[in-house]
Parts: sequence; structure tokens; C-alpha cells
Amino acid sequence: MDLTILIKGHDCTLTGPREQLITGITYDSRQVADGFMFVAVKGEKSDGHTFIQKAIAKGARAIIHEKGHPLIPDLIQQYPLISWVGVEDCREGLAAMSAEFYDHPSEQICVVGITGTNGKTTTSYLVKSVLEKWSKNVGLIGTINYMIMNERFEAPHTTPEASDFQGLLRQMADRGCNYAVAEVSSHALAQKRVDHTQFKVAIFTNLTGDHLDFHGTMEAYFRSKLRLFTELLIDGGAAVINIDDPYGRRLSDLLKRTRPSVSQITFSLSDKAADMVPEEIIAGFRGTSFLVRAKNSFSGLKIMSPLVGRTGIYNILSAVGAALPLGIPAEAVSGGIASVDIVKGRFERVDLGQSFLAVIDYAHTHDALERLLEASHKLLDACSAAQKDKQPAGKIITVFGCGGNRDRSKRPKMGRIASNMSDFVIVTSDNPRNEDPAVIIRDIETGIEKDNYIVIPDRRTAIRMAALLASPGDIVIIAGKGHEDYQEIKDVRYPFSDRSVMEDAIRETFAISVRGRRRKRLKGNPRC
Repeated sequence: MDLTILIKGHDCTLTGPREQLITGITYDSRQVADGFMFVAVKGEKSDGHTFIQKAIAKGARAIIHEKGHPLIPDLIQQYPLISWVGVEDCREGLAAMSAEFYDHPSEQICVVGITGTNGKTTTSYLVKSVLEKWSKNVGLIGTINYMIMNERFEAPHTTPEASDFQGLLRQMADRGCNYAVAEVSSHALAQKRVDHTQFKVAIFTNLTGDHLDFHGTMEAYFRSKLRLFTELLIDGGAAVINIDDPYGRRLSDLLKRTRPSVSQITFSLSDKAADMVPEEIIAGFRGTSFLVRAKNSFSGLKIMSPLVGRTGIYNILSAVGAALPLGIPAEAVSGGIASVDIVKGRFERVDLGQSFLAVIDYAHTHDALERLLEASHKLLDACSAAQKDKQPAGKIITVFGCGGNRDRSKRPKMGRIASNMSDFVIVTSDNPRNEDPAVIIRDIETGIEKDNYIVIPDRRTAIRMAALLASPGDIVIIAGKGHEDYQEIKDVRYPFSDRSVMEDAIRETFAISVRGRRRKRLKGNPRC
């Protein structure tokens, strides 16, 4: 693309040659190839302006820089054949130029955005499944991976940087996708990674304490989420909002006042004034069913899903709400939701035939952990009530830790919630990163009020102990890492999968049980 076309209509200055053929755009000097435009984005730890010379050495022909940056005058003198484009904000410039370079793909493909602290990933898979049941080609951008229909790609970030995001949308459009479903993180919204994207539907799941190391305050965190609905959702688009969450209710009230052109679909588990409320809920270890009572065409819709717990119901209602403005028929909605079995690391059951329920979950905030444990209690109660012999409900054994170099304020909260809502807790290490695991564990312990926990810093040993302690009918929860297949310690990622470790631990309990039965038979044999 010609440089003059790329920057036309944007508030920028141009120094150097106007005639440049731009073959690509990136913020990462390592990705630069001949003819690229390099955008000198300032990050949390580094300044892209310090990488400009590396980008030029690799073939960059145009540089987007911030006006007034002290390094630029000397660089312009040193590289007169390079085109220098000055902007007020390089992140805004990256988003604007990326959308231009990839020919505004969100104008050619319907984009559904999902934001919130918890529930984004599961909701994205539900929406994708519903659309596919409607015979549509769908792309997905999210935490676990990126997908173009059934082809999967590694996901280094929940929401990629603007040039990667627009590039993915372009690939989806070119390969025949009708829809894109994207998890939109608060970091992405604050850093303008999805700016210049036209979202037709935006979903708000909830907002609880997380990422305060980045945002500083809950209000700033909320303000970043607002951008999806107040700035990026198109006129005539739809907002799907969980009004059981106080921030969701604030969002709903705000949109009524400021964006009357946006339609709202609200949902709640208890507020009858919401547009959608679940009724006749039946929950168990194997799944959930309910009827949707709605002020729309989905009223009376029967939902049957392998997902479990209140969290699963919230995520399902998010997907049902998104289906309404897209005109998806009811049978595709119910069929698509029923097709989503296990979302990796989201109340993921590990079932090798053992007598207890083992669950892997990504819950790494105090609110997510509370919801997870609340769902587990309801499952135990439901299963206990279904037992004809009225056996007492099983126990909840929780294994969790907290990540290093992240918001410290949630650590004691998670300790208190885990202890108060579990029968037994094993506090362990998560991703300590560059922190001392012992310091993180001590922060967790400050919130624990009961004497029902032990500390086992080694995560593998902690999971093994939980499996050994479990009795028939118990629930063992391994929280915090979910789908992650590594443990990050001192800037090194070591292979580690909670699921694989739990599977090994369950097999070990089987072996111990078999040895015990053998010893019992030998002891009772009079010939021995």
C-alpha cells in the first residue's frame, strides 16, 4: 500500500519521502521485513523509539513516532531516506494505520466483542458454537487460542496488538468467515488495541478486582471496559449486559442516557425486570438445564448444557443474549449451547473413573474463586438431595495459589474465600514469576481465618495430596492456572499442566487402592 494512502486523513506530520510502498506494519522490530512500517509504541517496560534503528536495519521504510520525542530529530538527520510520520499517540496511530492497511476488515465481517473479568472465554466458545450451528463460518480471538473456523493458532495475548488483531480479522474475512468472536481485555481497551474496529454486539459479563497493578483503581478498570460500549460499539449495535453485577447495572444506566441508538439485552438470575431470567434450573455434576423467561422471541427456550453451576448459567445467558440481535433462530441457539462440552481450564472435569469429582479452573481472582466454590456447593447439595439413601454431601478440597508480580490486594481475599468456602485448602504456588513463592503464600495466609489449610509450595505435590485426601463424592478443585501448560518461575516457563498432573495423581490413587485391596486379601488368607 502506498504511504500517502495509508496516512491520508490522519492527524500526522510527514518528514522525508512521500513515495514509499508499505508491505507490512508492526510494533515489534523483530517482525520487520523489507518495506515495513514500524510503529514505535511505548510499552510498560520499554520504549519502541529505542528500537527504531534495529527496525530500519531490518528493512523498515517508514516510522511512526510520537511528536516531540527527543530521539527523533537526530534519527531524521541520520536516515533521510526513511519516511517519518509523527503522531500524538503511537498506540492510536498503530490502530488507525493497521485498520487502513488491512482495508477495514470489521466492515466486512460481523464482530462480537466480549469483555469482563470472568467468563469471557467460555462465552466466546458458546457464541462461536451457536453461530456454527446456524451454518456460519466463524473466527475466534481469545485467551486459549485464535481460530479461523477450525484452524487453531497460538494466543500469546487474550487480545493481540492492533496490527495483529486487524491482520487476524483480514485473514478471517478473506477465508470466508461471516463472524468474528473476540475476547476484549481491559489492557487491550486501555491500550487501544481494538480501536478502529466496528463491533456489532458487545457483551459485559462482570467486573471484579483484577489487574489493579495495571489500572490502579477499580474505577479506572471499569472506565477501560466502558470504551467497548461507549466508543467502539456501532450505532444500531447491541449491548448484552449482566445486571446482577453492580458495574453491569451502572453500564446499563449509562447507555440508556448516552447511547439511545444502542439496543440493550439485560440478563439476571434473580431480577425479574431483566430481559432474560433462567427458570426451572436443574443442576448436577453432568450439566445444567433451565428455561429462559424472556421479553423477546427466546422466551420459553429450553437450555440443556454440559456446563455446570451459576457461572455456567451466566455465560449461557450471555450467549443467548448475543444471538438475539444477530437474528439466530432458537433451535440453533439451543443446539449450539448443548454442543459445548468442556472449555479448557473452565470448570474442566478430569474424569478417569475415580469416585470424586476433579475440576480444573482458571479462577485467579477472589470473585472467580468465590463463584467457583459457590457452584461447587450447589452441585454437592443437588447431588446429596438426589441420593435416595440421603448420604451427607461430600467435601470440597481446594488447591490454589496466586500469581507473582500481579495485584497483591487479591491474595488475602482469595485466602479468606478459599478457607471459608472449602472443607480443606492446600495453599501452593501458582506462577510466582519474579517473586518469592513464600512471600506470596504469606500474603494469602493473612486472609485465612480458619484452621483448615496446609501449605505445600510445590504445586505438583499439592495436587497429588488433594487427590489422596479425596473420598467418594468429594469435589477437588485445582484453581488458578486452568488451560496454562507452563509454570513461570524467574522468567523461565517450565512445562506444567494442572490437568496432566491431576490425571497422574488419580492414577496413583488407583494404584494405592489396588495395593491396599491386595494386602487386605493376603492378610485375611489363613494360608499366609
